[in-house]
Amino acid sequence: MEALGERAVPCTVRPWCPPMTQRMGLQPRPPAYGLGTTPVELAKMYQQLSMVDKAIINAGWLDSSRSLMEQGIGEHDRLQLRFKYHCFFDLNPKYDAVRITQLYEQARWSILLEEINCTEEEMLMFASLQYHICKMTISTEPLDFSNEPEIDEVEVALSNLEVTLGGKTDRILEDITDVPKLADSLKLFRPKRLALRSYKEYWFVFKDTTISYYKNKETASGEPIEQLHLRGCEVVPDVNVTDKKFGIKLLLPVADGMNEVYIRCDSETQYAKWKAACTLASKGKTMAYSSYRSEVKNIQSFLQMKSLAPPPGQSAPDLDAMEMNAECFVSPRYTKRYKTKQLTERILEAHQNIASLSLNEAKMRFIRAWQSLAEFGIKYYIVRFRGSKKDELMGISYNRLIRIDMSTGLPVTTWRFANMKQWNVNWEIRQVAIEFDHNVSIAFSCVSCDCKVVHEYIGGYIFLSTRSKDQNETLDEELFHKLTGGQE
Repeated sequence: MEALGERAVPCTVRPWCPPMTQRMGLQPRPPAYGLGTTPVELAKMYQQLSMVDKAIINAGWLDSSRSLMEQGIGEHDRLQLRFKYHCFFDLNPKYDAVRITQLYEQARWSILLEEINCTEEEMLMFASLQYHICKMTISTEPLDFSNEPEIDEVEVALSNLEVTLGGKTDRILEDITDVPKLADSLKLFRPKRLALRSYKEYWFVFKDTTISYYKNKETASGEPIEQLHLRGCEVVPDVNVTDKKFGIKLLLPVADGMNEVYIRCDSETQYAKWKAACTLASKGKTMAYSSYRSEVKNIQSFLQMKSLAPPPGQSAPDLDAMEMNAECFVSPRYTKRYKTKQLTERILEAHQNIASLSLNEAKMRFIRAWQSLAEFGIKYYIVRFRGSKKDELMGISYNRLIRIDMSTGLPVTTWRFANMKQWNVNWEIRQVAIEFDHNVSIAFSCVSCDCKVVHEYIGGYIFLSTRSKDQNETLDEELFHKLTGGQE
């Protein structure tokens, strides 16, 4: 049972979860509110997972090139169907309601069971969205897409043509002779072994896809201390709105992996501008693109959603007027840390920031917030590199491989798929060999799973990287199976 990318996934033998209508977290109130997994049931399903535990679980993916019967799956065996490849094309609420709900459910349970790590602030944000979605789902109002933006593909095509011909002033790409730039005083930190995290203030200038930083503003007319080229880099948020911490983690590609750089902003506004600029630059785009403004607004909206403070002019929630089983919206670890009334109050405070969202908008916000987490889409496997005498962890994401020290959990080296020249599998000794640019090559055997599982992940992501966002594109199943099937 398989499809590609965002459409469906291979199965993996995992603890089975009840259907959505049996897992709502509102306080039982027959008949409409008589739904919900109890905190006791949730606690039984929950277990703290280390990276090694996750690696063992990830070995359960079935082989997409073989039938279920060929893999020993019987008639009454219970499997869990999941989106395997975390590389989703544009989701349209008007047409993709089912797929959005499936993704939301997978994201929700990965948060509740802590299959992916998040901060306490993020956990409360996810809880408030779940509570809102739950309320909207059990309402008596029929599902209505009238509030969703109408997308006319013909209009979009004509609009793009008009833009190309110069018929609009609000062009997708502004005048390339007037590329905007940012200039601010920011703090920078480069991690070193056995060193405390100490930020130092510099004067930063962002132009095109490059960040230059100087000792101070007065020296900005001279040579910079260093230039950071962001094309192809990874941009990871390092934010805690409650503590007024607005940081950006940059993973910059180098010949033998990636270098880490942390940048700290002073305010939400400053963070939104620099984070949006970094995100576009990582894709090879500048702030001249009109999408820069919308990216800034999206980041500001996301920060507002994470804030636990009610919007201006809105009173605090009345706890006595609300019925909620707060323990059903957070990981069991938080139910041990806070009393029910404390959790309820904090979830309702966060809920005030998203109370006006429609059902599908709330699900989309949840999915986007899930995608923004640092560990999103990374699957861990225990491997042994050629020439090494110890086991290590390999993280596989949609665009890179990460070598991780098993004892510390810290990344050692990162290799991007974009720099991959070829990969091969020696099926006799079960070893994966990969060649990258700049004469970099690695080889490893899989300890926690069959090498076919890792081979299928790499081939699947390579396949998805060749696809366009055109919804009418025919799925090339033959190419997918050629890239993932192997030569056994």
